[in-house]
Amino acid sequence: MKLPAALSNFSEWTDHLYTRFSARRGWLRPLLIDAYRSYGTTTKFYIKGRLLADPGLVAATATDSGWRNFRSMVRRFNSREVAGADLVAELPDGSQHLVTTDDEGYFTLVIEPQALPAPVAYLWYPVPVRVARLPRFLKLPHKAIATEAAVLVPPASAEFGVISDLDDTVFETSATNIFKMLGRVLFSNAQSKQPFEGVAEFYRRLQHGRTGRPDNPFFFVSSSPWNLYDMLAEFLRLHEIPTGPLLLRDLSIARPKTTPPPGVTGSAAIHFAHKLHEIDDILTTYPALPFVLCGDSGQEDARIYREVVRRHPGRIRAIYIRDVQVPERAALVGPIIEELGREGVPMLLVADYATAAAHAAGLGLVV
Repeated sequence: MKLPAALSNFSEWTDHLYTRFSARRGWLRPLLIDAYRSYGTTTKFYIKGRLLADPGLVAATATDSGWRNFRSMVRRFNSREVAGADLVAELPDGSQHLVTTDDEGYFTLVIEPQALPAPVAYLWYPVPVRVARLPRFLKLPHKAIATEAAVLVPPASAEFGVISDLDDTVFETSATNIFKMLGRVLFSNAQSKQPFEGVAEFYRRLQHGRTGRPDNPFFFVSSSPWNLYDMLAEFLRLHEIPTGPLLLRDLSIARPKTTPPPGVTGSAAIHFAHKLHEIDDILTTYPALPFVLCGDSGQEDARIYREVVRRHPGRIRAIYIRDVQVPERAALVGPIIEELGREGVPMLLVADYATAAAHAAGLGLVV
């Protein structure tokens, strides 16, 4: 067994042991189903979530100290997930769909509805999910553990979809500097983070396209861990950035989903594989829908998007890469811009979102 897999397995084993011990001593907080916003079509829903103990987070404020934010982060990452539990998703047609949580408490369902439920918001459809059975070591009532998963179904009138990164694309993370990145992640919250100037307005214009209706779906694909889901969802809401599925990453270091290209290794390979896998799934789900891609020069977004164009020819209308002001990273983007230009796919390296919006207007993507 390779070392990363061994470390991952050991971490899962110790987590399970501590969860059992906490449950038997009565220390385990009430369980909840964390259902992540996801996506689908009129004939297929993709649902993902996690069963875990309530981390006991309190509402954040813009004046919270760095220490308080750090303690909240510790609670997020010190999760007590529940493996081996049976959950049931129920649809309006009366069908029930069973799934069992994996070793880290995650569950994934792909189901085919015979009829759409009534939307809870424009484009968003609810799917009730509840616990049907808990592992025997958890002698807890489970009938009240339930939630609703929200599934985005783009309308037929959608002109295009938008796939966006988050870190250093929507807000500053400084991913090119590990110490700055850790400081920004560990000591901030949804209230204290600020989006880049103009990004919210630009994204809303993309969402409304040429028709003026908010029909164009957004998908946020990030290498941030699922543990940060609540904070990222709250951040997007606070700054009125278009709501979309958040497709984050399992922290496990032993489960790559897609093989990265030669020369991409280490953390860059994990980032590359995760994002390419999720983007492939989105484009496959909506084969008739073109897309706009948004990312930054700080990591591998330009190369990932180059591979997306190769795998899905004719599907990408434009690519916007925010310049993180690191010259050696910008130098890597230049050749990709030239290569895609020869293929008729515009990729721009932009210092601000006003430039991106002007370019999108020139292409007829927005008014």
